[in-house]
Amino acid sequence: MKNYSSSPRLNNHSASHSTDRNSRKGFWSSALRLRFSLRDYAFCMATLLLFCLGSLLYQLNGGPPKVLLEIRQYLGESTFVDDHGPPTPRELPFPSQVIYNRVGKCGSRTVVLLLRILAEKHQFNLVSSDIHNKTRLTKHEQVDLMRNISTIPQPFLYTRHVHFLNFTRFRIEQPVYINIIRDPINRFLSNYFFRRFGDWRGEQNHLIRTPQMKDDERYLDINVCIMENYPECSNPRLFYIVPYFCGQHPQCREPGVWALERAKQNVIENFLLVGILEELEDVLLLLERLLPHYFSDVLSIYKSPTFWKMGNLTGTVKKHMPTIEALQVLYQRMKYEYDFYNFIRDQFHLTKKKIGLKSASQNSAHEPDFLRELALRTQEPLEEEEEDEEEEDMGQEDPNIWMVQP
Repeated sequence: MKNYSSSPRLNNHSASHSTDRNSRKGFWSSALRLRFSLRDYAFCMATLLLFCLGSLLYQLNGGPPKVLLEIRQYLGESTFVDDHGPPTPRELPFPSQVIYNRVGKCGSRTVVLLLRILAEKHQFNLVSSDIHNKTRLTKHEQVDLMRNISTIPQPFLYTRHVHFLNFTRFRIEQPVYINIIRDPINRFLSNYFFRRFGDWRGEQNHLIRTPQMKDDERYLDINVCIMENYPECSNPRLFYIVPYFCGQHPQCREPGVWALERAKQNVIENFLLVGILEELEDVLLLLERLLPHYFSDVLSIYKSPTFWKMGNLTGTVKKHMPTIEALQVLYQRMKYEYDFYNFIRDQFHLTKKKIGLKSASQNSAHEPDFLRELALRTQEPLEEEEEDEEEEDMGQEDPNIWMVQP
């Protein structure tokens, strides 16, 4: 019997058959992979289409379609919150709502410059209003402003030239107030010359601020304004600082004991700190200790050379002192302003004493510093005749009683 296994012809035929079989196997393998790829692609597109249709039906019918609900039920009701619990709420510092109802010409622009740097550094929301000439608000304006303030993300610091707002009167959470005042006559002089000649930020910015002021008024001698009792240099225009703390009641704008006492009461009950500009570094130091999440490192920023380049531009130009006689008349007209200023200075020094800071001035004399330096003994202002009438009117029913602070 012949052995065919060793035949060359048989070997060639077997090799050819094996090659054909391998090529067919490779063809079907590649075709199968292509078919699976198309199937996967179709499945992805169908899933995407189903998701889009589901979203469309959700928006049109106001709720998810039944199919998606069944899919959710099939997959399970578990959510991220169920598995991991609610996210940890952000811990807000206390207080997290602060209002700086800044008094005009009391260093407010310097403080606002500091706050802009601090807000970026400490990540709190600073909202600085550009409204400078509307400190008195109607009832509806008060409510709208307070509601807008309450919606600011916390922690926030809101600042604006506005008289004190009583949030609790309208059942809104009361923020913490801070403020700074200065010697009333110095504040008046700074404002008088600023309106006419501006500051070092630009030689012509006063023309932009008061374009309708005539030259006769712009270059009016301040001594003439005081001694001849011009409206700008007499009451009620001189009664400026107290209303910022008294509030929005119409009687807060009338120079008298009622507005003065209400302002003092509001300071005690609603203001965390009211400093005096003459001791600004101590004010900043106290703010840093009382509100560290807002004012941390404020003193180092204030003393830095970079900040002083900006701060020096806010000084009023062409400012000079009136005569002694004019100062004496002005001081008598501002007796309620000085009563409040002395009260704030005493409270500020008391706060410094509690914390351990020494006060630059321990006495609470009633004369302004520059009058004491000139050795001028100013007698107490005379009582005005209208004062008794004001006290009698206080017992009558006020049509604006809704605005009275509780």
